[in-house]
Amino acid sequence: MPQFDPPYPGESLREDVLLAIAMTTQQLAKLLDYPQEQLAAVLSGHAPISGELAQKLEAAGLGTARQYLAEQAAYDDWQRR
Repeated sequence: MPQFDPPYPGESLREDVLLAIAMTTQQLAKLLDYPQEQLAAVLSGHAPISGELAQKLEAAGLGTARQYLAEQAAYDDWQRR
């Protein structure tokens, strides 16, 4: 069975998580103690979700680090093919 083209992880973070918690990028960056510019790059598809960001999201109760890193790995793998 062919693999589907997975969505960019930053897109689901932006479209699903940010909307669900009703926060702006700036507010989430402050909550996570993560640079706003780097978070904005992830949300806009210009940077991958790093292990550090995944851990911070998990610590904030916004999913598991494993989930975010698996989504990033699936996306990266698809792009390489």
